[in-house]
Amino acid sequence: MKQIIVVGCGRFGSSVAKTLSKLGHDVMVVDQNPDIIKDISEYVAHAVQMDALDEPSFRTMGIRNFDVAVIAIGSDLEASIMATLIAKEAGVPTVIAKAMSEIHGKLLMKIGADKVIYPERDMGMRVAFGLVTPNILDVIEFSQDYSIIETVALEEWEQKSLKELNLSDMTIIAIKTGERINIVPSSDAVIKKDDIVVILGSNDNLKKISEKR
Repeated sequence: MKQIIVVGCGRFGSSVAKTLSKLGHDVMVVDQNPDIIKDISEYVAHAVQMDALDEPSFRTMGIRNFDVAVIAIGSDLEASIMATLIAKEAGVPTVIAKAMSEIHGKLLMKIGADKVIYPERDMGMRVAFGLVTPNILDVIEFSQDYSIIETVALEEWEQKSLKELNLSDMTIIAIKTGERINIVPSSDAVIKKDDIVVILGSNDNLKKISEKR
């Protein structure tokens, strides 16, 4: 069990906090809105009404004792940067910060954020893929040039082993057949009709798969 603090409880922050709490972690949420704190208090171990710009209060609440800080503030740039900075200076081992733009993200990285996430951008990408390639079930950006997609197996893959497919610059990391999931399948694993395939690869090569739909 980890000690996790989530600063900012909009839709994203609240979802993160509730999920972490369900997974058994000790979660504290911080937000300046009393109504939000009242609503979420029943789902997490601790809920505190506080302004992210109130540095003395952050320090007195023992932020240095947390294993992870999730800075989920998006719209208030100053508060986002200040909360990230306070968490890093206090010695929190892992600080994950939400960014609304590339510039915002770069600022957060420069002041020490260990990981920056872009939930709105990532969701937009997933929606776009779902609209134009209905058989691509999900997509996660792994890096600037690589992504992970979850897709229904192409007809041309059916009854072929991974060795026979020889997918260039792509790695099949899981195959789901019905309710059974084969994680890191061997080269002898055979893809069947209607299998769900999870693939890591370059964006250029993954694009070729979507174009075959």
